[in-house]
Amino acid sequence: MKIHSHLVFKIVEVLDLVFIEKKYADKVLEKAFKANRKLGSRDRKFFAETVYEVIRHFRFYSEVMKSDLSIDLVVAHLVKTRGNLPGDKEFADFDVEKIQSRLKYKYPLEVQYSFPDWMHQLGTSEFGEKWNDLMKALNQQAEVYLRTNLLRTTKPELIKALALEEIQTKAVEKFPDCLVLVERKNVFTTESFKKGFFEVQDAGSQMIAPLLNPQPGDRVVDACAGAGGKSLHLAACMKNKGKIISMDIHEWKLNELKKRAARGGVDIIETKVIETNKTIKRLENSFDKILLDVPCSGMGVIRRNPDTKWKLSMEEIDRMVLLQREILKDYSKMAKSKATMVYATCSILHRENED
Repeated sequence: MKIHSHLVFKIVEVLDLVFIEKKYADKVLEKAFKANRKLGSRDRKFFAETVYEVIRHFRFYSEVMKSDLSIDLVVAHLVKTRGNLPGDKEFADFDVEKIQSRLKYKYPLEVQYSFPDWMHQLGTSEFGEKWNDLMKALNQQAEVYLRTNLLRTTKPELIKALALEEIQTKAVEKFPDCLVLVERKNVFTTESFKKGFFEVQDAGSQMIAPLLNPQPGDRVVDACAGAGGKSLHLAACMKNKGKIISMDIHEWKLNELKKRAARGGVDIIETKVIETNKTIKRLENSFDKILLDVPCSGMGVIRRNPDTKWKLSMEEIDRMVLLQREILKDYSKMAKSKATMVYATCSILHRENED
């Protein structure tokens, strides 16, 4: 595939927004694709993967190029992955052989795997030598997982329906509703998605709702619901019978949940904005099952959100830990006697979990 310089410079614009203006990569990419609708699927794939790989390996490429300019980082990535650069005059001053040589240097692991010093120190203090393997794992590109909506279809039927739309999937062992994409594609434009046959949901996230063992007829609260991926999974586990209260401090997220619930044929979810602590107090001793999927550092989903490495800080983690303790203390009062409560994060840090 020939790479045109105008595409490279559009990638540079997106990276400038991420690195200089601290925007979130997924949002900036979404906007860029809307503004450049004529990009073909191969160009879009190259565009998105290059943006994410440069963000993922920011520190390594900065070290190789002795520069943190987005254009230099993209050049390092192109030389590493393709061995060459576009033939346009804008790239004439880059010495490909010198860059290839610097790419082969033996750098410290935190540079090689592109983690900031403070995060490397934190990981080493929490995990010891295991942290080296964790850094490597967190740098892999995340796979795309789907959760079959059993209220609308079955897993074998969904595999067939997606195959008809040229999207190949495989069943994931030990996960009753889970499929993984064989090749990354945009699944949101498919008829199967529009009909509510599935939701995009990580495999790890699909383990949470079953831990509550939700039964048809239960009263359940998803107290930090966000856009409601786990609320929808709970509803499917309950066969759309019973009551789920999905709560969040952000009304716009709950509005997104309402759209997803309508698409998925779920009508047992009631949304409630948490305005003050009184919202929680009014619901004390009300629920059979409580899910606290609390705000966290996101240290467990760096594969999916690599810009976390460059946006997160130790101060933010400390703030999260205090917030998590507060939520656990206050929100647990919504449990009836002998209720089941699940506390979940998408962090791997002990201080946000076991501790």
